[in-house]
Amino acid sequence: MAKKTRKKVDSRFWLIPKEIYEPLDSEFHFDFDPCPYPYQKDGIDINWGKTNWVNPPFRKKDSMNGHGPTAFVRKAIEEQKKGNTSVLILPVQSYVNMIVEAGGEIRPCGRVKWIDAITGKTDPHPSTNCIFILKGLTPSREE
Repeated sequence: MAKKTRKKVDSRFWLIPKEIYEPLDSEFHFDFDPCPYPYQKDGIDINWGKTNWVNPPFRKKDSMNGHGPTAFVRKAIEEQKKGNTSVLILPVQSYVNMIVEAGGEIRPCGRVKWIDAITGKTDPHPSTNCIFILKGLTPSREE
């Protein structure tokens, strides 16, 4: 019996499903996409529109010019200062979606210089963190 081998997909481009994109487009009325398929120009180095749909490369190595998601977030912040809106889809850990879906609050706390419990020294490579808050729900009177 021949062994089936799975062919590795070598694609840097992934398209958003219509059921996610279309409701967002109806809400925001996108007039520009800095990361279109097929690829045209590096979206970091060009002017964006008033309302932007941004599906950036999720990894630097998947980008044509070495720009990963952080570069596109920085660019979206620049565009925000110009009065432009950007809607970005970005990868996150599954627990972030779980907390948001449960109504959680997220507060950024930047790069945390964690303290070693034994030595008392701070970590020389601080990690970026957020505070996640899930407030208790009021039980219904029927319970």
